[in-house]
Amino acid sequence: MTDNTAASRPAEKVISSAVIKRLPRYYRYLGDLLKNGVVRISSKELSQRMNVTASQIRQDLNNFGGFGQQGYGYNVEYLYQEMGKILGLDQVNNIIIVGAGNLGQALANNQDFDTNGFRIIGLFDVNPKLIGMTVKGVEVYDIDQLEEFINSHDVKIAALTLPKAKASAIAEKLVELGIKALWNFAPVDYDLPEDVLVENVHLSESIMTLSYRIHSKDQ
Repeated sequence: MTDNTAASRPAEKVISSAVIKRLPRYYRYLGDLLKNGVVRISSKELSQRMNVTASQIRQDLNNFGGFGQQGYGYNVEYLYQEMGKILGLDQVNNIIIVGAGNLGQALANNQDFDTNGFRIIGLFDVNPKLIGMTVKGVEVYDIDQLEEFINSHDVKIAALTLPKAKASAIAEKLVELGIKALWNFAPVDYDLPEDVLVENVHLSESIMTLSYRIHSKDQ
């Protein structure tokens, strides 16, 4: 029987960015295992599915308490739930999207948000043709209403899907309004206070990386 008592992570322990980036993968794979009726799994079996070494998996999970027992492995449902708590998915994470163009609307239509603890509660734009429309039941507001909206709602994350020329000014305004977490799709690197969390998703850089890998492989 697995030990379902996870030790709490010391507050001063610093988790590396590499480990943090693997956590969503663990959550996704465990979710798939759960859907397929898998009750328990060893680190070796999980490593074969994820293409990560078993020792790396054990090291990663030990940062948060371990969750397994020698000779048994991991209880899939329990580990899935605990991974969700670590990622903050056991809480509702309200998101606003600034920039209601094609990319902003695509994000708003993403079905995965609803099932993973994220809720998009508003989109904002300057285009009068977009203001007032709804995307998956969520209204597009005039960007002039940004301050009023943030002051009256619990907004945890702001996604920026803006042109490069407007992104920096909007990011600074969001920070002034108290937003501490930016999900940035604009091709801009911001100069913001250290306590503001920024997760960059630069699509052009991603495809350039893929291009490099293609061409270096050919050579």
